[in-house]
Amino acid sequence: MRHAVDYYFAPNSPWTYIGHARFARMAEEAGVSVRVLPMDLGKIFPISGGLPLPKRAPQRQAYRLLELKRFGEALGLPLVLQPRFFPVAADLAARLIVATDMDHGTAAAMRLTGAVGAAVWTQERDIANADTLSAVLTECGLDAALLARAQTPEILAQYEQNTQAAIDAGVFGAPSYVVDGELFWGQDRLDFVARRLLA
Repeated sequence: MRHAVDYYFAPNSPWTYIGHARFARMAEEAGVSVRVLPMDLGKIFPISGGLPLPKRAPQRQAYRLLELKRFGEALGLPLVLQPRFFPVAADLAARLIVATDMDHGTAAAMRLTGAVGAAVWTQERDIANADTLSAVLTECGLDAALLARAQTPEILAQYEQNTQAAIDAGVFGAPSYVVDGELFWGQDRLDFVARRLLA
């Protein structure tokens, strides 16, 4: 059976960054289609009971850093645990990924998603800054004019639609993968996603 995966994520999430390349390889090897769906966690957390990082209990914040270090080392991924520009607003980057997907397709949007994550978590760049995003576009072989496209009503509406679709699917954190209606939360569930794709 040929599956499809709805890929919900926040482009500034370290867990999105950690899981992205593995998920992209997995989807390609399985020959499945991916719907690239950046979402606004700021609108999801109030519904799901989630908290922005600065409002989480100190124990949770400390354990998060420990887990990031573990996963980075286990996967051999470069990772700055506390990058200069984090927390950082991700709406413009998310809409840019939406625009790239609409105008250039899934492969380009996936490539840009990986580059945006690396910009935050390995290069310590400010993805809330339009000049930074323009440079990332160029590095991905994409036209910087996509920045203007990302700020059009059509792209904003699609971003809002992605967020509502995430809410409707029961998504409460990033990244989340929905395979034929079944939800998997977190890059540490990718083994289960792989099994589901083989079912």
